[in-house]
Amino acid sequence: MTLKRLSRRSPDKIAFSGNYDSWEAALRDSTGYDAPVIVEKTRAALLKVKNGAAIFERDSVLFDKPEYPFPIIGAMLGQALKSEGRLSVLDFGGSLGSSYFQCRSFFSALKILRWHVVEQAAHVACGRRDFESEELHFHETVGEFLRADPAPNVLLLSSVLPYLKEPYTQLAKLLSLKIPTVIVDRTAFLPGDEDRLAVERVPAAIYQASYPFWFLSETKFQQAIAEQYRTVATFTPVDAPLLAQAEGYFKGFVLERAQGE
Repeated sequence: MTLKRLSRRSPDKIAFSGNYDSWEAALRDSTGYDAPVIVEKTRAALLKVKNGAAIFERDSVLFDKPEYPFPIIGAMLGQALKSEGRLSVLDFGGSLGSSYFQCRSFFSALKILRWHVVEQAAHVACGRRDFESEELHFHETVGEFLRADPAPNVLLLSSVLPYLKEPYTQLAKLLSLKIPTVIVDRTAFLPGDEDRLAVERVPAAIYQASYPFWFLSETKFQQAIAEQYRTVATFTPVDAPLLAQAEGYFKGFVLERAQGE
């Protein structure tokens, strides 16, 4: 599994290049997701958040002012209310718990909070060593997660679908878990029926890296979710303006299981 978060801090330096015919071709033109520097930079930043030296972290970049993803927080609180104060999140591709640390202050009144990150092995090892707690847990596979918590009520897909080799296949597998609420955040879309596979090059000020990156057809995405889920809300992610120089656009979705499913 190759999961990675989207690094977007300097919009004038973000570059998307190419329109590749295959994942392998895009991978040959990039450094990939598993460079040790990615985990180490993220770890160093999140340790400062954990220790109260920074407000929050996104993609290894620290922020000193709050920037809360209220559509995500609201959707999670709504599901927790339906579940008598219980929130169990499957954060697929959740790095070292960035979204948990950003949102956790809003969940202090819940009866039960369990936040499970499914990630690459290096992230999981680091997460278990430096960040795991009674609330925050790390797993290498969805199966391992389900053995620990078989009744998740929120699936969070934040900046992960564009970095998967087969995003629609993985999306279908995750939707088959029948989790009541699904939140898709910080995902790049294109109008029309065609996806675009490009290479994203991260600004050197963050770290030296590049990865294959999907701009997903919003039409195909809607078709992929329509049978099992209904869209209850769409929203503009907090860092959407940083795609202004690209052909696509950032968009978020809050999905609920369709009646009878």
